[in-house]
Amino acid sequence: MWKALQNALKIPEVRDRIIFTFLMLLVFRLGIYVPVPGVNIKAWGEALSRQGGGLTSGVLSFYDVFTGGAFSRFSVFSMSVTPYINSSIILQLLSSVIPALKNMLKEGEEGRKKYQRYTKNLTIGLAALQSFVISFGLARSYQGIIAINQWLFSIVSTISLVAGTMFLLWIGDRITEKGIGNGISIMIFAGIISRYPAYLRSAVLGNLNIFEWIFVAVVGMFMVIAIIYVQQAERRIKIEYATRMVGRRVYGGTSTYLPIKVNHSGVIPIIFAWAIVSIPEAIAQLTGAQWAIKVFNTQGPLMIILYALLIFFFTYFYSVVVIDPKDMADNIKRYGGFIPGIRAGKPTEDYISFVVNRVTFLGAIFLVGISLLPYLIQGVTGANLGIGGTSALIAVGVALDIAQQLEAHLIMRNYEGFVKKGKISGRK
Repeated sequence: MWKALQNALKIPEVRDRIIFTFLMLLVFRLGIYVPVPGVNIKAWGEALSRQGGGLTSGVLSFYDVFTGGAFSRFSVFSMSVTPYINSSIILQLLSSVIPALKNMLKEGEEGRKKYQRYTKNLTIGLAALQSFVISFGLARSYQGIIAINQWLFSIVSTISLVAGTMFLLWIGDRITEKGIGNGISIMIFAGIISRYPAYLRSAVLGNLNIFEWIFVAVVGMFMVIAIIYVQQAERRIKIEYATRMVGRRVYGGTSTYLPIKVNHSGVIPIIFAWAIVSIPEAIAQLTGAQWAIKVFNTQGPLMIILYALLIFFFTYFYSVVVIDPKDMADNIKRYGGFIPGIRAGKPTEDYISFVVNRVTFLGAIFLVGISLLPYLIQGVTGANLGIGGTSALIAVGVALDIAQQLEAHLIMRNYEGFVKKGKISGRK
């Protein structure tokens, strides 16, 4: 791996891409220390650390992980790129029921550009709505935190947060164009990784004994290995193409496969499930009802079971929305292909649905397991390390994507990649 990195730095184009990516990430990390105008940072920090204030747990704590700690400082990057992610998910779901959006993605480069424009327009609307709700709620509920008039603060804060989100989108586009990997994913990755030193400090202050440290290390290694294995795992459906004569040319007679990823939904089911189970706890903390706080505690058995069931539901829901077996079967038939032993048309569609459902079940089991691992660690060691399965899943997934892109650049220039697959012949 180190040799592959050295080879990457020897190539001017790849080296420039790596340096550009790091510089953009540096701008992103510096921006989280720029506070929104009118906020008393000291009072905001005290409100976050106050026991029972409802700001250090639930959905806000989960949200702060994705912002890289920007929300806990209430910086101009507090919204991060979450409005863009929400907009992408909303349009992706709508494309399954609105044919015009689905056809737009099939129109080539122009269609994809138009789709991206719709996504960014929706991002601005969502960012403005979320920013105003957060700013106005903060101004009304925590008077000592803001140093100016609440209405003026709400307007200034909304503009600042929306501007911060759009600036991060611009940085993400530049990284995608001139750097390594997908810019949006890399910024989320950088934000999550930046929190790991704090998690490690929490573990040190937790006074774990040697056996608990070994347990945490073993579970952590197992989690990373499992994520790598499942993220790259796929069920391959073999497809044969019949030989056909067009003029004097012979086409077909080849075989390929249709890949069905085990975890094709990524972290979306976990995010949706956590957002839902966190809402009752947040409402209970705002009302101050002790019985509700006890019942709807996200660390309690009732909410953990509900959390696991919701992950199962959203995994299958996302599968139904995104994967269209009928469309796959029609495409296979259109190009003269068939699945060995399966008739074309409806039988092919039913077979693909059967495979997708089985693979989705394995993916749902994996997501539930990876999400409940932090509860297992806390139950055995008593320490809340804060490293959730969602953040680990994103971090490992983005790291794999970056490694694959660097490997592609190296192989194009006749260098060995990160994984040795035999010698690659090159020009002497």
